[in-house]
Amino acid sequence: MKQRLAVLGSTGSIGANTLDVVARHPERFEVFALSAGSRVEPMLQQCLRFRPAFAVMAGEEAGRALAARLESSGLPTRVLWGAAALDTVAAHESVDTVMAAIVGAAGLSSCIAAARAGKKLLLANKEALVVGGELFLQAVRQGGARLLPIDSEHSAIFQSLPEDPSTWEARVEKIILTASGGPFRTRAPESLRAVTPEQACAHPNWVMGRKISVDSATMMNKALEVIEARYLFGLAPQRLQVVIHPQSVIHSMVQYRDTSVVAQLGTPDMRVPIAYGLAWPERVESGAQALDFGALADMSFESLDSRGHRERFPGLQLAWDALAAAPGTTAVLNAANEVAVAAFLERRIRFDQIHSVNLATLTAVLPTKPHSLQDLLELDARARRAAEQAIGRLPA
Repeated sequence: MKQRLAVLGSTGSIGANTLDVVARHPERFEVFALSAGSRVEPMLQQCLRFRPAFAVMAGEEAGRALAARLESSGLPTRVLWGAAALDTVAAHESVDTVMAAIVGAAGLSSCIAAARAGKKLLLANKEALVVGGELFLQAVRQGGARLLPIDSEHSAIFQSLPEDPSTWEARVEKIILTASGGPFRTRAPESLRAVTPEQACAHPNWVMGRKISVDSATMMNKALEVIEARYLFGLAPQRLQVVIHPQSVIHSMVQYRDTSVVAQLGTPDMRVPIAYGLAWPERVESGAQALDFGALADMSFESLDSRGHRERFPGLQLAWDALAAAPGTTAVLNAANEVAVAAFLERRIRFDQIHSVNLATLTAVLPTKPHSLQDLLELDARARRAAEQAIGRLPA
């Protein structure tokens, strides 16, 4: 039988790559639902090609615009809008697999809905774990969902670990996440104040959305990935390491107790982990080019303690700091960073002030342990208000 998919965030980079893989295997996959923010034209084209039963837009205006376009085309796709509609399609009884690719905390509720409904959940939205933490994992356990990571690093780790999770604690020494270092790996730290949004979004290896591109440039994406790895794989934070690997060929590694290291290699193409997640436990053609080892000039690695990297990327340490702090602190960090990155992209703050906003918000918001989704959403809102206040206090 075909897997019936709900692709949440279908017009973004991950969503588009997912549909590219799906189109290569029409005998395996069927698109049941698509969702997007406000981009009506790309969603219309996706609906015309994949003919989903449902299309969900974030807001009413975009939803009504899409519905009008689809009606004139004669396509019977039903258009919904709003957060509740996302939860509905994520948990729909006709859906087998959910690709969770909505950027940021906005995707948390639908991820929890899919988890509670016991779906095969392909997690490209790292914030579901960064914000949701134990509450999200509890929903996964209670619903009997199968959680598969789609971030290239976490997919690589998953592929490098033993099949039996009960053996990870005893057999694994540490997890090593690789980081490209982004576009500013060799740039003088004192020059980063002059970075423009265009420069920050020009990643040397990966094609990504604007928000995650900025996170890569600050290495806050790696901080969030450390937090995600802590929840996904259950190892203590001190057993999670980051190493800079500029070529993005080794996507992450697992070091075992006997000091042997198992790594997953591949071209920097998100279709590889997407195809792995879609077909798991099988493997299918992804559309990515194979590695040409004869053309690889070298593979190099840099410690975070070398070349001024800790000064260049101060936000990375916040991952371990947040994990050691009160429950809910990782949610505060995520909210602060989302607000700070948006302000930078809007040219309201400098690139080097993103870290200042994150620090100020962590200081201002002291969370109590969240016990429900509502608690998490209220904490997220409180952190966002504090981040905006921090931005208002920054010197011009």
